[in-house]
Amino acid sequence: MTPADLLFSALQSLRSNTMRSVLTALGIIIGVGAVITIVAIGAGAQANIEKVIEQIGSNMLTISPGQARDGGAQQGAASRPTLTAEDADALKTVPGVSAVAPEVRGPVQVILGNQNWRTNVVGITEDFFTVRNWKLNKGRNFEDWEIDAGEKIVILGSTVAEKVFPGSDPINQIIRIDRVPFTVIGVTAAKGQSSFGQNQDDIIFVPLKTAQQRILGGRLIKPDSVQQIAVLARTAKEVDVVERDLAELLRDRHAIVPGRADDFQIRNTSEIFQARAGATEVMTLLLTAIASVSLLVGGIGIMNIMLVSVTERTREIGVRMAIGASRTDVMMQFLIEALALSMIGGIIGIILGMICSQLTAHFAGWPLRIEMTSILLAVGFSAAVGIFFGYYPARKAARLDPIEALRYA
Repeated sequence: MTPADLLFSALQSLRSNTMRSVLTALGIIIGVGAVITIVAIGAGAQANIEKVIEQIGSNMLTISPGQARDGGAQQGAASRPTLTAEDADALKTVPGVSAVAPEVRGPVQVILGNQNWRTNVVGITEDFFTVRNWKLNKGRNFEDWEIDAGEKIVILGSTVAEKVFPGSDPINQIIRIDRVPFTVIGVTAAKGQSSFGQNQDDIIFVPLKTAQQRILGGRLIKPDSVQQIAVLARTAKEVDVVERDLAELLRDRHAIVPGRADDFQIRNTSEIFQARAGATEVMTLLLTAIASVSLLVGGIGIMNIMLVSVTERTREIGVRMAIGASRTDVMMQFLIEALALSMIGGIIGIILGMICSQLTAHFAGWPLRIEMTSILLAVGFSAAVGIFFGYYPARKAARLDPIEALRYA
């Protein structure tokens, strides 16, 4: 028999027991679909992390104050007011530093007539939007003299602008922040949720000195302290060197002797996201391995049904051998039948996996990334399952004695 005849015969056999064939292939369909969906979800999560890194910048460092100690009890991170605006100015002299942005923040109430909104205010300098890679949608940034003078001006996040100025232009309008009047000079472009699920646009910005002296002064332990300093290195390659030089300068400014712990913490954003990406990759591999179990279960189902098929078609096998079919022809017929069953299940699984991947990407808001390698791997694995689990039933069919097979009722 030619390969075409063998394939036609195998498809006819599968068609004659359509429901049984579909149920047999179900394990392969679910396994292939699950593998493709999980790999796509993992790739989409990686792409989302890359997007966040691109927004924040892989060459950004954040410096936070150290921990305070109350008796023998350690307080939380950033509980000691060890960083000041003067520290931020000094950090600008470190080679490889492109921009430095100190900040303080706290909750406030924004009021305009009968409109009001509870949000967070952040006191910043003119370099903040450069360091954070944040654009303005309307208006302008703060100027140096306005920062130094502590002017009462404000830049609104897009969410605050929508809540306080629904349907109107907020530029040059006067709002009150905890009873203090401020002039709106800009609105930031929408940035969406952070990687921790926080709305980054529900925020307002004022000059650093304004926040320290007019809004948050009573809440700060030291009037000139800052809660965080963001530093932008010129390139990602210089981050490690810049981080070391920043630590040395701050230790020197804070008179920290050798052997004493730092009173500040420096974090490299790229390291944080690399760790998260690594965790996502490990979880994807784990879930893929679990999903692959469905393929093995599907293969066992194929072997089981093929063995039943050999038993049911024993007389047919005897007739084929009696009219001249060789053992190789019989073996290839059943092997191709098992292969066709697994490949058809694999193709349906691929379609199902692509649909599930698109739905997941849509609802999660992630980029859709269906890896071709996962499709090829799924198809190859399906074929391997069909051949591996179909070999024993096919061999059993080929080794039947023609005479005994003809006598089988």
